[in-house]
Formats: sequence, structure tokens, C-alpha cells
Amino acid sequence: MEPSALTSGSVVLAPVVLGAVGFTSAGIAAGSYAASMMSAAAVANGGGVAAGSAVAVLQSVGMAGLSTAASAAVAGAGGTVGAVVAALI
Repeated sequence: MEPSALTSGSVVLAPVVLGAVGFTSAGIAAGSYAASMMSAAAVANGGGVAAGSAVAVLQSVGMAGLSTAASAAVAGAGGTVGAVVAALI
């Protein structure tokens, strides 16, 4: 698989994957993996989820979609993975 395919695929699939684990446009889905993550983060933080934490960022992306900067970061990560995979094959 070409690195460019993983780059574009990672940007397209990021919202799909987030929705599948429970970070939806309507909020965190009850009983989902995202709900478990939120619960653990809240317990670890004394009752609330810290702004800027992984759970907060993922929920923001799940509700609003990827910003331009986030799309670039996901594309960069996908491109890196693609280059590593291509080098191994």
C-alpha cells in the first residue's frame, strides 16, 4: 500500500473510528468505550475531565470534526505509518 493511500485514508476514517468507539456528534455514547475513558479520566482527575485531556480532545473532534490542523496531523501520522509499512514490505 502506498503511503499516500494511508494518509488520505487516515483523515477520512478518523471521524468514523471516533464515532464507532463512542465519540459522537451528540456527545459520548452511554456504555461505549468512550464512556469508560471519560469515567476513568474523571475519577483520576477528582470528578471532572480536564480541559485539553485526551478525552476532551477526542470528544471535541467527535462533535465538531477535524480542524485543518488536526487533519494535517492525522494525515502526517498516516503518511508516516505508510512509509514504515512500505519500507518493511
